[in-house]
Amino acid sequence: MVSNVQILLAEDDYQYGTIIKKQLEAIGYQVVHCFDGEVAWKKFQRDDFDLCILDVMMPKKDGFTLAQDIRKKNGMIPIVFVSGKAADEDRLHGFRIGGDDFLVKPFSMRELIMRIRVFLRRTLPKDVPGDGIYKLGDDVRFNYEEKELRRASGELFGTLTKKEAKVLRYLVENSNKLVKRDEILLKVWGNSSFFSSRSMDVFITRLRKHFKNEPGIELETLHNVGIRLNILENTGKNDKNESTSADNDG
Repeated sequence: MVSNVQILLAEDDYQYGTIIKKQLEAIGYQVVHCFDGEVAWKKFQRDDFDLCILDVMMPKKDGFTLAQDIRKKNGMIPIVFVSGKAADEDRLHGFRIGGDDFLVKPFSMRELIMRIRVFLRRTLPKDVPGDGIYKLGDDVRFNYEEKELRRASGELFGTLTKKEAKVLRYLVENSNKLVKRDEILLKVWGNSSFFSSRSMDVFITRLRKHFKNEPGIELETLHNVGIRLNILENTGKNDKNESTSADNDG
């Protein structure tokens, strides 16, 4: 799962930022490095990140201001501040505006990596299959890493966006039970705003199209309440075909 984790790094010090980026990429994380707060904010709005590392002192938009913008859009993504200033007031302000951690430069890369792992264990889905592939009913296999839907035979019949894959993974992990809309929005989007809600409706519609001809798989929507992914095993598709043939032979 590490290879699928994307981190936003906002650090205007080229040398320091390059060291952090290389160290994190060496253990499998994907890192987008921005050299000022405005560029980082544009990247955050366009891409899908799992964690943010923000330098406090940056040109155009400082780390505190950037964090406040991020928190308005996503209330759950972990934010780690890094700064050369060790004043208690800076630390406290960082936590007050929604930061999850505050590291003072120079810090140990081992410490940063360990803290990142703690936050990701808290925010990323649990109980992922060892091979990263979820079995849906008798004939569908969902590969989250590759964002693909395949039949048991290996035939590819659907490709997903990163956000669609996140929504489907959450529904699969909670299959056959009603999941509230706000719960999905908070887990996948990090907020339950109107715009995120409308976006989720679009993704659910797309997913429903993938499964419309799949026996034993149904995306059920309860208006203004939630969504349930119904998955049935042993749908008897083959038995039904054999029975029909036998009847015809008779």
